[in-house]
Amino acid sequence: MARPDPHSFRDDSQPAVEHLSWHARADFGTRTLDAAAELRLRPAGPGVRAAGPLDLDTRDLTITSVTAGGSDAAFELGAPDPVMGSRLRIALPAAAATVRICYRTSPRSTALQWCTPEQTADGTHPFLYSQCQTIHARSMLPIQDTPAVRFSYDATLRVPAGFTALMSASRAGRDEGGFRFVQQQTIPAYLLALAVGRLEGREIGPRSTVWAEPSQLAAAAWEFAEVEQMLVTAEQVLGPYAWGRADLLVLPPSYPYGGMENPELIFLTPTLIAGDRSLVTVIAHELAHAWTGNLVTAASLDHFWVNEGFTVFAEREITAHMIGRDLTELRAAVGRADLEADLRYLAGRPELTRLRLDLRGIDPDVASSHVALEKGYLFLRAIAESVGPGRFLAFLRGYLTEFRLRSVTGEEVVAYARERLPGAVDYDEWLHGTGLPTDAPAIASPLLDAVRAAGQAAPDPDTAAAWSADEWQAYLAGLRPPVPGRLLAELDGRYQLTASTNPEILRLWLTAALSSGYPAAVPAAVDLLGRVGRLKYLKPLYGALAGNPATRALARECFQRNRGRYHPIAVTVIGARLSAAGAA
Repeated sequence: MARPDPHSFRDDSQPAVEHLSWHARADFGTRTLDAAAELRLRPAGPGVRAAGPLDLDTRDLTITSVTAGGSDAAFELGAPDPVMGSRLRIALPAAAATVRICYRTSPRSTALQWCTPEQTADGTHPFLYSQCQTIHARSMLPIQDTPAVRFSYDATLRVPAGFTALMSASRAGRDEGGFRFVQQQTIPAYLLALAVGRLEGREIGPRSTVWAEPSQLAAAAWEFAEVEQMLVTAEQVLGPYAWGRADLLVLPPSYPYGGMENPELIFLTPTLIAGDRSLVTVIAHELAHAWTGNLVTAASLDHFWVNEGFTVFAEREITAHMIGRDLTELRAAVGRADLEADLRYLAGRPELTRLRLDLRGIDPDVASSHVALEKGYLFLRAIAESVGPGRFLAFLRGYLTEFRLRSVTGEEVVAYARERLPGAVDYDEWLHGTGLPTDAPAIASPLLDAVRAAGQAAPDPDTAAAWSADEWQAYLAGLRPPVPGRLLAELDGRYQLTASTNPEILRLWLTAALSSGYPAAVPAAVDLLGRVGRLKYLKPLYGALAGNPATRALARECFQRNRGRYHPIAVTVIGARLSAAGAA
């Protein structure tokens, strides 16, 4: 018996799921899914299928019946673990190749957010969406909820009249039984995704439709019109796209992330609709995941950098081709600033600043940071700078071919790199060391140098008037609290930063201002925290409010007022951070 993933009850001596047939009905009245999951199993080894247990991951599911091989099967639902949920152990009879579980989800499902009409853009209909990463698929269906297991799936989703259902799969039609979907590629459970709402779609490229609520559709179609150019550029860097469609879905403001790389249906936050296409780098990131993450997948969350570090590297190669290396370096500088902020936050938990993690007993959402993304990126950039960009991109292509449709550990990746690029960097220090190595690559470009020339002073009006949104972000990311109140007042008075309509500029400005005790930023921060649920904004803003004794109680009050609007993942993460800051 072996459980290689510390966040899953899956035993690798047992059969593995190779295909899922899923049938569900969405009930907005009870905020539940009534569903049946039929799992086709692959034996753990060659030979006859022997009788024995099958362990699946669940969280807050009500199991109504289980059959295996067409006959009723005994099952046991274990006591809930606060991080992992409950083990569902099924007694498989000999020769059983399938198991069928009928069940109902809980209104408290951590994967599902049932939005009221007031929480949507149009304000007319409720909205349902899922977020299965990191370990939340188990609250939507009983499954081996580990990235080490990949399976194909088909699904039928019944929804109320007037609603559209979408999933991370090809649309296979609609009939009286509901919307039907097929995903022929194998995926890990965290890439299962669904959305149900009053949605309309518009073609924005030969492989892409953008879906949104009607009031957002035109703006979203314009904002994301470059998706095909991004996809073609990604193919030039990484090889042929393997997933057919690359559709986009704009979710309600409560969505906790910038985007999610669900196959064939990328989820996006509405905060990306800035009106100037300045924030669409997120799409390049999610498209890059179609190779680094979806085709080659980290074996567990202990190796999350394998997904995210490679993806940030690929994202920046894509944007460098599209907008130039100089502008891409500005974005890398903002990423480096986000990483350094997280390293400071994790100073008391240095083990969480390693690329190779040990998250046994730790909620992976609470432990999430920019380390996997930005330190992982710097690791790969260090290798590329050592061996040269051409040689590294050839290595990257070979890596994607070698491990295609497999789940790998960080140790396997490093062994592969050592064999092909020996001595490029100190691999052990990057993988197992805390913080950043002293020789981590420097982010530099003429544009960045010009922005940094302003230092910790206000840029002159002529310079600032010519700055793009990226230059403003790089400047604000470079401010080091405590920023003098006189400088903050000068910046705000001259450039109206507290009233910025660009969410990224506003995030960076408010974080610096709150951390420096600038009172004029407080109402704007409270307003933003009541309008969005994206963790990229919630974590620094709640952190800055809670870090100041004068606004600590306000942080608690703001969270209690808004927690019902946030996704369950965001509630868990922010609740843990406020507790750590003494503001719970």
